[in-house]
Amino acid sequence: MDNQKSTITPIDQIMKPFQSFLEKEASGGILLLIFTVFALVWANSPFAESYSHLWHTKLSIGFEKFSLSYSLHHWINDGLMAIFFFVVGLEIKRELLVGELSSFKKATLPIMAALGGMIFPALFYIGFNFGKESISGWGIPMATDIAFAIGILALLGSRVPVALKVFITALAIADDIGAVLVIAFFYTANISFASLAFAGVILILLIAANLAGVRNLIVYSVLGIILWLAFLSSGVHATVAGVLLAFTIPASSRINTAQFLLNGKRLLEDFDKSGEEGPNVLSSEERETIVQSLEENCEKIMSPLQRFEHKLHPFVSFLIMPVFALANAGVALNSNFISDLTNPISFGIIAGLFIGKQIGIAVFTWISVKLKIASLPYGISWKQIYASGILAGVGFTMSLFIANLAFSSEEFLTISKVGILSASLLSGFIGFFILRRSLAREAIVEKV
Repeated sequence: MDNQKSTITPIDQIMKPFQSFLEKEASGGILLLIFTVFALVWANSPFAESYSHLWHTKLSIGFEKFSLSYSLHHWINDGLMAIFFFVVGLEIKRELLVGELSSFKKATLPIMAALGGMIFPALFYIGFNFGKESISGWGIPMATDIAFAIGILALLGSRVPVALKVFITALAIADDIGAVLVIAFFYTANISFASLAFAGVILILLIAANLAGVRNLIVYSVLGIILWLAFLSSGVHATVAGVLLAFTIPASSRINTAQFLLNGKRLLEDFDKSGEEGPNVLSSEERETIVQSLEENCEKIMSPLQRFEHKLHPFVSFLIMPVFALANAGVALNSNFISDLTNPISFGIIAGLFIGKQIGIAVFTWISVKLKIASLPYGISWKQIYASGILAGVGFTMSLFIANLAFSSEEFLTISKVGILSASLLSGFIGFFILRRSLAREAIVEKV
């Protein structure tokens, strides 16, 4: 017991609250919300000019013969967000291989729900903007922000059935697949076929490395950066490179579970025999070597896909997404706010995200169950499915991202941000309260 107490250092005690926060499911969503509020306050403060100036600041990376010079905003949206989409791609691949999208029976319900949740919002937006220059924003209300949706669910705690969490997560991932396809096929600039051909060569090299059994993350990282550069100059949005790269990452490990257990037991036995118990292993070179071997054994059982996801997920949740929100959510709420809110662009986004999402998800889910091509997960009610549809209307990150691709006009972009923020706030609050009420009623019924 004394030994255990002696290992708790002052820094451990200081960091414990922060570690506890980072480990919670809702943490990413909470941080995203904080940075969104900060961006709004900054953009509407006496320092509003500095907000705009910061994101338009040019940043050059490279050397004399080859350099990239873009605004800070561009680096975030085309650079950091490529890493975000890479992690999204890893999650999609994992779900397709072993998760809720790994079989037709498992995948049908969330895919159908996601399909309805993309078609109806787009139709609502088109209805308000048909024949107008703003029609190009039809893809904005199609997206769901998985971080916010899961974060809101986490606030409800253990009352939320596991099956409902799985359904919403699978729905959001299927929705991400749709968003990536929309970005790739509909929101592209002038295409450079030479750059695309070069990107194709890099993709072939990545696939060849996978098939050859290469498991070194550095190889995939270097080729991934070259792939991103090729897409950056191709006209197809650079973030698509992140998703394509993810699908080339090996999902198999170097050793199987039996070999991992055998190696682990042998190494632990060697560790036990190699010295006396103590506070650390610095005094024993043999034990240090064994610990390093244990670490290598753990790396071998984890596939490159798992290792990339494990290393990058915190970086995405606690840095990239908050920084993206800070750079993109700052909207000046001036005297034009009411006119911006009632503009066809904003109105179409609000109607699409708040009304279109819930109708589309509920209708397509109901059709799937009635046609018996899918079944409602055990323990989930139709009220919960409907509430999930409302929560899916929190488009935020992906919607803001698509808005930046859809509109070159600063005026249209500002109006779209007003719509995205309003719809996401409305969907989040109402979805939360409806779901909480539904769960409370069902808990009462179960007690009776």
